[in-house]
Amino acid sequence: MRLLEGMRVAMARAQSFLDEIAVACPDLDDPFLCRAALVAGRGYPEIADLVVRAARLVGREMLSDPSFRLADRVVAQDGLESAVLEGVVIRKGRMNRQMPVQLAEARVLIIDDALEPEALGEEALATEAGFRRFLQVQEEFKAGLRMLMESGVRCVLVERSVDPMAEEALTEAGVLVVRRVAPSDLASVAELCGARPVKRTVLKRRPEEVSAALGYADKVVVDDRRQFLCITGGRGQRVATILVGASTREVRDERERIARDAASAVQAVAVGGVVPGGGAAELAAARAVQALRAEMRGMAAYGADCAIEALRVPLMQIVSNAGFNPLEKVEDVLAAQAARESPALAIDCDTGEVTDMMRAGVVDPLPVKKQALRTAFEVAEAILRIDRIIKKRQEPEAAGE
Repeated sequence: MRLLEGMRVAMARAQSFLDEIAVACPDLDDPFLCRAALVAGRGYPEIADLVVRAARLVGREMLSDPSFRLADRVVAQDGLESAVLEGVVIRKGRMNRQMPVQLAEARVLIIDDALEPEALGEEALATEAGFRRFLQVQEEFKAGLRMLMESGVRCVLVERSVDPMAEEALTEAGVLVVRRVAPSDLASVAELCGARPVKRTVLKRRPEEVSAALGYADKVVVDDRRQFLCITGGRGQRVATILVGASTREVRDERERIARDAASAVQAVAVGGVVPGGGAAELAAARAVQALRAEMRGMAAYGADCAIEALRVPLMQIVSNAGFNPLEKVEDVLAAQAARESPALAIDCDTGEVTDMMRAGVVDPLPVKKQALRTAFEVAEAILRIDRIIKKRQEPEAAGE
């Protein structure tokens, strides 16, 4: 489709233009990083400060890792003070109240499996050989638990369920056990403590092999009332948790969403840099596509026109929300950008005047802008190809026709 091809070329030009005008953040102390956190954090300086401090704590290398998401390290809790912890907070409590609530210099075992003996089917248990096998499995499990306690484990985190026999034995030994921990939390604890996650077969290994898989934490604290676990001071990688405090549960959920948005923005800026915000970058990209449009003909040119119109919408909506005439203000900005040869110009919504967004500190992460363009094109493509997805039902021909 020529129309779709024109849109594809226009969007590719817009993305390359954004790359051209982007400003990189040379370090994590860059003021643009703080501004992006404040903008994405809905203007809450406390949340923006927490996110930036956490980003500096984990470092640029971790932020650049595609598998790492700073937003996943946000934990909101009502009744607590906001803080950045060099550790991991897990929204889980201990298995029972006889287990310790606080550990110091604890060796940590992570089991990304269930802590249970081998399961045998009912048919096997109905036979004499099967019942003997059941008794053997139970004894092997008890021996494995004794070996586990001899290895010096003080804290055990389990992804799935824990057998009552294991709970009882570990409780008597003064071991803190937390079950049904999310895989992402287990991975974070493993990074912090330098532990190596193992399966339930660890119970069949020698004590020295188990010791090699253990991690270390300076402190493990359980809060029974709020049902969360805090692990700090590991010997592995630096892991930060953004603890966002709130007064009520409703406020907590909203502040958590805001902090996650700010964290995503900060990571995007650290990796890809920033472009002018306030609709300036999109309008400047529309001007770049307009120059390319002169080389197109027919439906391809119309596809470029659609892309240009879409790129004008963000600024139009912003100034319209501020109570100004969008058509007038967009033309003012277009003229100013062309006259001053600056892609950073847009409208100050307080005064209605044309302003340099970079100097005003209104910036957006480049990766976010480019992803928005890709998403817009994919949606448009899906709509244009809808006739290939949905077919009109063929009505049966009437008899005798």
